Amino acid sequence: MVWVPVLVLLGITSFVEAFTFNHVGRFLPLYLESMGLPAADIPPLVGLLGGARWVFGLPLIPFWGVWADRFGRKPVIVRSALIEAAMFFILAGARDPLGAGAALLLVGFQLGNTGVMLAAIRATAPPGMLARAIALFGLGASLGQALGPLVGGLLVGSGVTDLHGLYLLDGVLSLGAALLLILFLREGPRPPAPPGRAADLARDALRRVFTARVTLTLFLVMGLAQLGTMIATPFLPLVVQRLDRSAGASVATDVGLVFGLSAVVGALLSPFGGWLGDRFGYRPPLVGACVLSGVSLAAMTGLNDLVSLTLAATGLGLGGATARAMVMALLATRVPEDRRTVTLNLSLVPSYAAGISGGLVGAVLVGGGLAWVLLAGAAVALGAAAAAT
Repeated sequence: MVWVPVLVLLGITSFVEAFTFNHVGRFLPLYLESMGLPAADIPPLVGLLGGARWVFGLPLIPFWGVWADRFGRKPVIVRSALIEAAMFFILAGARDPLGAGAALLLVGFQLGNTGVMLAAIRATAPPGMLARAIALFGLGASLGQALGPLVGGLLVGSGVTDLHGLYLLDGVLSLGAALLLILFLREGPRPPAPPGRAADLARDALRRVFTARVTLTLFLVMGLAQLGTMIATPFLPLVVQRLDRSAGASVATDVGLVFGLSAVVGALLSPFGGWLGDRFGYRPPLVGACVLSGVSLAAMTGLNDLVSLTLAATGLGLGGATARAMVMALLATRVPEDRRTVTLNLSLVPSYAAGISGGLVGAVLVGGGLAWVLLAGAAVALGAAAAAT
């Protein structure tokens, strides 16, 4: 039963990561506003910071799987939690955009833990429990994405703390997750460390993944679907502010309610997409999910109340979650066994690339207004549907 404590510990780690990082994504505009930044400067800076935080992580992605095989999965996972804690402590103490930017650049060194955690679960879970174990692990991230904005918005909106205090709490939670891992995580068996230099092994992994047609096709679809979302996501809190020009605390509550409730509903509905995939094949739900994301983003340009915005955000979240699940299912079933592990380790590369380019594209387009950002994201998401077809 060693797999149960491994699953619990990694599920807690995934929950804390999603819970805390959603406070950055959803409250970054308000955080910059609290520093006295002029309102006109906030939208482009939100886009630039949203993209820049992925920059350092992208070149390191191939190495984390190699280092996990060589030095153990536990050190790689603990490293991620510790850097996460450091980032939040710096955010809590920052008093100007330069300090905030320096903190967010640390995100790049925090990435690369999801594939390693999945490998640890796969190594310990019994064959008959593997699918359920992975599903339960994913539930931690879904709950964190749902509760992060909701709890954070209520804490700030009710005056319990400000955003600096919220980020301090996030740092404590991340440090606590790291300590739990250090004290109690016992990783399962792993294959012998492959011989050769890490750079050569990483290069070989990239070659094997990016020369397979099925992988390139699915990565293209995933990249376009994520790009459509990433162009718009950093600016969605500004859509809430456009509808509610109250004091910052009140806006924080509305941001938390809109994105917290939409994430809860999306998480509850997301298994339906998996049922459709098992019944009708993975491609139809993938196409439908991309269309749903595009329509939801386009609809946000004309919404005038928070209830409708919450419904649209639910459609966006459900579409994104279903698209990711279908791509992962296709990778797991269509990629040959000898390439499957390295492929899953690199499966988030399209998301990281989309995070960088989406933030930069959004920063340029937002100068023409929020509608341009939303419509651009919708167009790219519909392009992903066409590619999947």
